[in-house]
Amino acid sequence: MDKTLRSAIPGFYGLTVAERQAIAKEWAGLGEGELESLRDSGLSLAQADLMIENVIGRYSLPLAVATNFKINDRDYLVPMVIEEASVVAACSSAAKLFRQGGGFTASADEPIMIGQIQLLDLADMEAATGSILARKAEILARANEGAGSIVARGGGALDLEIRPLRDTEAGDMLILHLHCDVRDAMGANLINAALERIAPLVERISGGRVNLRILSNLSDRRLARASGTIPREALAMAEAPGTEVIQWICEAAAFAAADPYRAATHNKGIMNGIDALMLATGNDWRAVEAGAHAYASRNGRYRSLTTWSRDSLGNLRGEIELPLAAGIIGGATRIHRGAQTSLKLLGVKSAQELAQVAAAVGLAQNLAAIRALATDGIQKGHMRLHARQLALAAGAAEENVRAVAAQMVDEGNIGLARAQDIVREQRDMS
Repeated sequence: MDKTLRSAIPGFYGLTVAERQAIAKEWAGLGEGELESLRDSGLSLAQADLMIENVIGRYSLPLAVATNFKINDRDYLVPMVIEEASVVAACSSAAKLFRQGGGFTASADEPIMIGQIQLLDLADMEAATGSILARKAEILARANEGAGSIVARGGGALDLEIRPLRDTEAGDMLILHLHCDVRDAMGANLINAALERIAPLVERISGGRVNLRILSNLSDRRLARASGTIPREALAMAEAPGTEVIQWICEAAAFAAADPYRAATHNKGIMNGIDALMLATGNDWRAVEAGAHAYASRNGRYRSLTTWSRDSLGNLRGEIELPLAAGIIGGATRIHRGAQTSLKLLGVKSAQELAQVAAAVGLAQNLAAIRALATDGIQKGHMRLHARQLALAAGAAEENVRAVAAQMVDEGNIGLARAQDIVREQRDMS
């Protein structure tokens, strides 16, 4: 296989599961045990019982790969775990369009996370602020006392920031922000442990009372960005030239920039792709979601996370920026073999690289959605895949699902009742 075109795999969608697994095995050099982790969910019942409370079983979702991704001149197969039909196919299709413009360019900030300490009952907030900042070095040293491995790799507590909040429902308070470089981890445990260590010292220095001490999921010092260009010719349709399709997409983007009702759905489409990657790699997708939506509201109004425009050559230009607190060590990846295999398949070497891939996935997913909405409508492609789910729900044998779905699509009658009728007809004929 040509190394420069490895993620552009013609006909991948039409291959059998076994054939796709064989490609994944060759791509990432997977062993049989790692392949098995993709087949059996990657988590034993005993392991599940150790991960959370009150376990009674395991719950499986499909694990797929999105193809065609070229990011910073490197090819990726992107693992995605999601139950929603059409997401993976749409993401792969959009990545193919970006590929025609040279692929994605992506970057990510250093992995700086924020931990917060809430200080109350202060006699003089300005004096307390001065006292804390005067002893910043001592506080940072205390924060790093239990973080030896992270500090040895160049991370750990780096800085303090003080934010006064006045006239809240609980009165005036000072919020101390502890900035920590968490290296290749998501960082929640590291941050929370550091906050616990420094809380008594902060109380003594300030003369106040510490209440909450917890990380913030608005990780706006840990942003990731991706951008790319799609040639106008690549967007041409039988019904319209590429220039017109670009106009429609830009009009849709303007709608999302101006209206929070549309922006919420616009951003949900972005997170369809990012969340699926976070799930596949064992990351806290809820934390990433919270950060993304908070960031979308940073200027006092909820807005879209992407921008779309026409460049000087008349091609489509897309950009995305959002917080991406994702790691490649710790968390579920310590236990979940499927997450470990997904990370090996993806081939990222750092948390920053994972964030770059995630940003590119979000941009691709957004393009797929708004292009469909602005042209054929979102339902056309989605309903073809939804028909397969209905066929399964109607009791079709696995080998007959595609035929049942195809018949519903051809008839223009996609619904559970029709699927059940077709399944009954097939059984009567057999």
